[in-house]
Amino acid sequence: MKAIAYYASLPITDDNALQDIELPEPVAGPRDLLVEVKAISVNPVDTKVRQNVAPENGVAKVLGWDVAGVVKAVGSEVTLFKAGDKVFYAGSIARAGGNSELHTVDERIVGHMPKSLGFAEAAALPLTAITAWELLFERLQIREGKSDEGQSLLIVGAAGGVGSILTQLAKQLTGLKVIGTASREQTRDWVKALGADLVIDHSQPLSEELKRAGIDNVTHVASLTQTEQHLDQLVEALAPQGKLALIDDPKSLDITKLKRKSLSLHWEFMYTRSLFETPDMIEQHKLLNRVAELIDAGTLKTTVGEHFGMINAANLRRAHELLESGKAKGKIVLESF
Repeated sequence: MKAIAYYASLPITDDNALQDIELPEPVAGPRDLLVEVKAISVNPVDTKVRQNVAPENGVAKVLGWDVAGVVKAVGSEVTLFKAGDKVFYAGSIARAGGNSELHTVDERIVGHMPKSLGFAEAAALPLTAITAWELLFERLQIREGKSDEGQSLLIVGAAGGVGSILTQLAKQLTGLKVIGTASREQTRDWVKALGADLVIDHSQPLSEELKRAGIDNVTHVASLTQTEQHLDQLVEALAPQGKLALIDDPKSLDITKLKRKSLSLHWEFMYTRSLFETPDMIEQHKLLNRVAELIDAGTLKTTVGEHFGMINAANLRRAHELLESGKAKGKIVLESF
């Protein structure tokens, strides 16, 4: 089967950073689905793994943790899906990625694809939807409905992949006042269109930006990028006993700064359930099915920012380069081999 992989961690400008290769077809385990990959999307985790995780023993490493496709076969213990089902999922970072014609994935972290979307539009959603949902409802413990009216959520990096779906979830399903950050006119317009009540500029001191908008503090922060750089401003912006959640990887983080205000810190990593095969691993299956229902109802919309064409090494290198520039808006998708 066709696949895109790498043999050494190289700058994305190197033609060998990602290569078109041929691999044997994978075989589904007892709880696995064998999926014919129709579309993929690209995430910062792809670039981080490519840059920092060298393949072992010269074996090609396949990236890609957002897939939409069709179930070709199922394992002996599968109960949730059958051959022919359209599915979408983010997979497990402990297994080979989905940048290949065929892919195996545990059924417990797979959802039925939204009926109203094509494969490319669906592929934009799984990883970011899981991350945003777990961050909002499990880490920050916001409740669906209007019980949190009067409280507020500041989303740092609201125009990115996770921010694009988190903004919608917070606005459509909760009573929070939603404040997004973006630094360019194009991305500010994108965040407003997704439903943010206010958009401020993260290239300026955030607490000062909030005060200029008449907001003294916020009760919750979702820091999706450059947390280390913004930490002092986030602590300043948070109300006493507020909550800070993050998804990025700061080189250092002085959490003693949170003590004076009794702020709580929450880290979201959507691969935790699949990595440790936690007893509640199936919650990601349920979550993705719920997202599909919300998409089909028109409550949420896909977050495709760019369609880069066919799934091949050249187009994936372009996608990685755009992500590494920090200027991506929404999700980058690729479709068909």
